[in-house]
Amino acid sequence: MYMIMTHSLTLFCLGIDLPLDAIKKIGLLILGWFFIVLGILGLFLPILQGVLFILIGLAILSTRSEIIKRFLKHLEERYPDHHERVEIWKEKIKNWFKRD
Repeated sequence: MYMIMTHSLTLFCLGIDLPLDAIKKIGLLILGWFFIVLGILGLFLPILQGVLFILIGLAILSTRSEIIKRFLKHLEERYPDHHERVEIWKEKIKNWFKRD
């Protein structure tokens, strides 16, 4: 992930335009990892819902990774209540990036 961010920032500084799909991909990676880090912090801080943020981050990253998709499928079978929350957030996030 660090290499992707560094590469894209270098291209931006050089004035090279990235296609919109590449920008969305980088944005989703950053957003997904942000939620996972926030969730890990939330496991130790009482004011944050750690598990929920981790699941949101996994839901965002599942659009790009087969391993995370399989892991979420396993969680869906084991914890159906949490899976429902993740699906609601996935739809909200898809609507944020949907073209009108």
